[in-house]
Amino acid sequence: EVQLVESGGGLVQPGGSLRLSCAASGFTFSSYYMSWVRQAPGKGLEWVSRINSGGDSTSYADSVKGRFTISRDNAKNTLYLQMNSLKPEDTAVYYCAKDLGRAQYDYWGQGTQVTVSS
Repeated sequence: EVQLVESGGGLVQPGGSLRLSCAASGFTFSSYYMSWVRQAPGKGLEWVSRINSGGDSTSYADSVKGRFTISRDNAKNTLYLQMNSLKPEDTAVYYCAKDLGRAQYDYWGQGTQVTVSS
């Protein structure tokens, strides 16, 4: 059974940092691209970042470029999202997703809430 379990969300002040983790199981993690996707209150899903299976190629939405860093540890079957210089507009539920390419995802985690507020 494929499982993706996010952690690391919380309440942070503007300008602060958080590191999200996504523990994967039930599939060969090192063989797949992975993505982070978020959903702000009252809005649709927004793709945030993507990383290739080996971890040496990444891409970011313009809204987070230069502030967020995606990474993975294939030995630990874990995906990460380091979020720096957080803004109120980064407030959302963040999901990790197993990425099939072409904006298609076949498995999602349960999400972790990130709230950026003073």
